[in-house]
Amino acid sequence: MPKRSRKSKDFNQLARSIVDQATSTSTPKKKRTAKKAEKAKDPAAVALGRKGGLKGGPARAKKLTKAQLSESARKAAQARWSAKPQ
Repeated sequence: MPKRSRKSKDFNQLARSIVDQATSTSTPKKKRTAKKAEKAKDPAAVALGRKGGLKGGPARAKKLTKAQLSESARKAAQARWSAKPQ
């Protein structure tokens, strides 16, 4: 199956690619390997962040009174279901 371009090219880019194909030359493409290396996460840091996240929610729920917890849940539900501005 042939690869499809993600979005249409600019008129000048299209003209350049046609000329390159006609003359059997091509322009060098940029390498994307550097971005993938930056996105790798340290497993120890991920585990530490998850550990804190697992503790934080229940600790906060214990600290709040029933009325405060109810108000917080009401505000969260209202934010989720309110009409979003366009």
